[in-house]
Amino acid sequence: MRGNMKAIVCGSYGSPEVLVLKEVPKPSPRDNELLIRVNATSVTAGEVRLRKPDPFAVRFAFGLTKPKYPILGVVLAGVVEAVGANVTRYKPGDKVFGSAGMTFGTYAEYVCVSEDATLAAMPPEMSFEQAAAIPFGGTTALWFLRKGNIQSGDSVLIYGASGAIGTSAVQLAKHFGAHVTGVCSTVNLEMVRSLGADTVIDYMAGEMTFPEGSFDIVFDTVGESPFAACVRALKENGKYLRAVHMRPAEIIRGAWVSFTTGKKVIGGVISETADDMAFLRDLVETGSLRPVIDRTYNLEQIPEAHAYVETGRKKGNVVVTV
Repeated sequence: MRGNMKAIVCGSYGSPEVLVLKEVPKPSPRDNELLIRVNATSVTAGEVRLRKPDPFAVRFAFGLTKPKYPILGVVLAGVVEAVGANVTRYKPGDKVFGSAGMTFGTYAEYVCVSEDATLAAMPPEMSFEQAAAIPFGGTTALWFLRKGNIQSGDSVLIYGASGAIGTSAVQLAKHFGAHVTGVCSTVNLEMVRSLGADTVIDYMAGEMTFPEGSFDIVFDTVGESPFAACVRALKENGKYLRAVHMRPAEIIRGAWVSFTTGKKVIGGVISETADDMAFLRDLVETGSLRPVIDRTYNLEQIPEAHAYVETGRKKGNVVVTV
């Protein structure tokens, strides 16, 4: 018998209270899968939007009346407990971190993922909680910066520089040799500077205006940047990257800018690979990327963690110890 495990189950859409701790069957790996004991995960803004759901169109992809995958959670850091018959890349006892992908399942004690999932071996000196603070922001920031064709010497504006994606974006942009301007709230100015930002702007200090034609890349990590002002701030062939780009009006505006000017507005769903996680792991090991953790909760406190993430005030990552 495979036994049971504890998991947070989202049986319907709604407020954080729809997330309920339950005993559910422990999964068994298929021939190409790993069974991973989840030691830590994280609560992301994307999971909050899925739980609500926001926007309504989320229902068309993830279930009309309730989530198709009731155990949410994408990020994992844990230990391989068992492997399927055809798995060659990992073995029981390996410490790994990464993403379970769009089948979710990491708000639980165990999860099964494909051998080809977005995974990498954990840096040996890193805790599970620290490792869980890397994948979501790291892979998202990396995908968008590469889409923006970031080059050494570029001038990059990062809006929402203190969040999970923003803290990774600041560090990755510096790694790629860019001059980084971060935008965040007053309380986070020093933290963003400590991550390597060359200039930091306090969005609470007044109306947001940026010098016209001054940035190669503007990267909005939170979906709250002033659209017209950011487009004006771009150089002639600049890229406006929008990690949260789901409102129809903004998609239309972005398509119009991309069609009528040399500037490009880039949104969409990221793709991530095991090579991306290996790249991020190497940066962690060389000190070019460090995890930023705001708060840590346990599995039973995931509803509380969701409520906190929903405030929009978190710094870096909210991590869950399983």
